[in-house]
Amino acid sequence: MTWGEGRTGRRRARAAVALGGLLALVSAACTGGSGATDRSGQDQGAEGPLVVASGLDVTGSGSVRQQLIEEWNRLHAGAADRQAKLVELPGGADQQRSQLLGALQSGSARYDVVNLDITWIPEFAEAGLISPLPDTATGSAADDADFIRQVHATTVWKGRSYARPFNTDVGLLYYRPDLLTAADIKADKQPTATWTWDQLYSTVKTLGLNPVRADERAGWTTQLKQYEGLTVNTVEAFADAGVQLADSEGRYGSSAAELKKGLDSLLDRVGRGRVQPAATTSDETASLTDFAEGRAVFLRHWPYAYGALEGLLEPDAYAVNRLPGKAVLGGQNLAVTADSARADDARALVTFLTSRESERCLLDAGFAATRTSVYAGVPEPCWPRVAAALRPAGASPKAAVAGEGAPKKQGPEARKAYIRLLGAALTEAVQRPRTPYYGAFTQVLQSHVHALLAAERPDTAEAAEALDRELRNVFAGR
Repeated sequence: MTWGEGRTGRRRARAAVALGGLLALVSAACTGGSGATDRSGQDQGAEGPLVVASGLDVTGSGSVRQQLIEEWNRLHAGAADRQAKLVELPGGADQQRSQLLGALQSGSARYDVVNLDITWIPEFAEAGLISPLPDTATGSAADDADFIRQVHATTVWKGRSYARPFNTDVGLLYYRPDLLTAADIKADKQPTATWTWDQLYSTVKTLGLNPVRADERAGWTTQLKQYEGLTVNTVEAFADAGVQLADSEGRYGSSAAELKKGLDSLLDRVGRGRVQPAATTSDETASLTDFAEGRAVFLRHWPYAYGALEGLLEPDAYAVNRLPGKAVLGGQNLAVTADSARADDARALVTFLTSRESERCLLDAGFAATRTSVYAGVPEPCWPRVAAALRPAGASPKAAVAGEGAPKKQGPEARKAYIRLLGAALTEAVQRPRTPYYGAFTQVLQSHVHALLAAERPDTAEAAEALDRELRNVFAGR
């Protein structure tokens, strides 16, 4: 099958479900352009910039994605038809997914490249909304092999690669060595790369923490609000219990008995870990705040929190290590839309944005890079003008320009150690289920798990039975 084959029929079949109310949200990216498409997929009459749709930059780095787009534009200053424009979509991941689906299915916005959460690739590929990459567009085999294997696997659906990895993510364990040391827990008893959840539970017990109110100090905190963060935490607990929800083709592969094991594992983390009571209403921002303000000794969070903490705590007041047990892979991949009038130029832009230099810029800005070479001893440097435009997470633009008021950073050795552990964690991360019905899956999982966490006397056997029935329908597309 060629990259464009069959996309029109699938797109028309799904156009009826596009949400009309989304049109206003994406109208800012609408541009003109028409003309006949040649055999390479390039529309010779297309006008205006190449449009890249993405979620908001959460690193506080001065928008590294925008800086990379501007670097591309500088490199193509003499070619007006190759200029690019970044459109950032508002809202959380679920809202962004709905906006992109509505826009691409209805044709209400002209996007050439979309920055998709890794869990959306099967859905967008199955719907014919993004194009599989031709062999000639993916670069050399050596270049493709430079992507972390687990990360590159997120671009593949049914044997075809539909995207290139842009920035990745993985769960990490942040902790407060100042609070541990104050409780006479020495450095050799604090988290290591081989720490287990049982060791975390033991440390929390030693600390004597048992919070009942949101303002009391807890053992740890995380993101258990009813949104994608809850799905991530649940899948990590399931993976630790040996529960696999689906195979690589999106077929359901669990049972009520297996789900009970996973739910028991999650409740262990909440109970034995003495989780912050506010965690059940916390997202990434709220949990990071609770940790920084001393209401939790441990924190499960993403890599960008490492840079964010520079503006919140003294360098010796926080540290990071690999998450005990399994950690879920996150991140976004860049895909060319099936309706792009200039697919060749769009693929060239994607190649630039995922180059070794660009990936180094992403790492410097606080994202996790997708290439193994970036974690090596002497990686390619970030594009100089992009590097100059980046600022530390938490620093104001004024401070970045003036060189004053920037937060204190941990030393270069700590930074090197962080990069090493991040690269190692990514090579062992696990994926959430890969299915075209991911949106329905995550909503069902969140609903059942959040209700279980809110119950006074949670019955995991009953919850597992109900969850098993619904998940069988979800993964079957019913």
